[in-house]
Amino acid sequence: MEKVVRQLNWIYYGQMVIALIVLTAMYFAFSKGLYEPLDRMSRLGITVQYIIIIDALITIPLGLYLVKLFKPRTEKTYFKCAASRILLASNAMIFGIFAYYWMGCYQSMLWVAAISAVAWYFSKPTLGKAEEETTPEDPNIPTY
Repeated sequence: MEKVVRQLNWIYYGQMVIALIVLTAMYFAFSKGLYEPLDRMSRLGITVQYIIIIDALITIPLGLYLVKLFKPRTEKTYFKCAASRILLASNAMIFGIFAYYWMGCYQSMLWVAAISAVAWYFSKPTLGKAEEETTPEDPNIPTY
């Protein structure tokens, strides 16, 4: 199980690196004036906002509860579920950072990225979490 957690940590921190690359590239492009900021009240601007917000509303809860929905028992299925959890919980962070700068530092997109960053933080793979999520529940233990 330690090997699986180590591989999941590569995915986890890889998402952070991707977010930092997007942040750095968009900040550089925005500060140098390499593109015209998108008007947030235009039809395209509103559509982009809707897409990113709906993406966050769907993928963050799905990512955080994916392992509980499928209840994996083997290391292979746990790896797939946990990797999907990390990717789903953090994709709105990357899109939110991109849209924040693309729309000329529009604050609402930064909030979407921040909410996704919190979900990304809670998807951190640890050995204890992996063992807890892969052990079957004992139906004989009463829950009060």
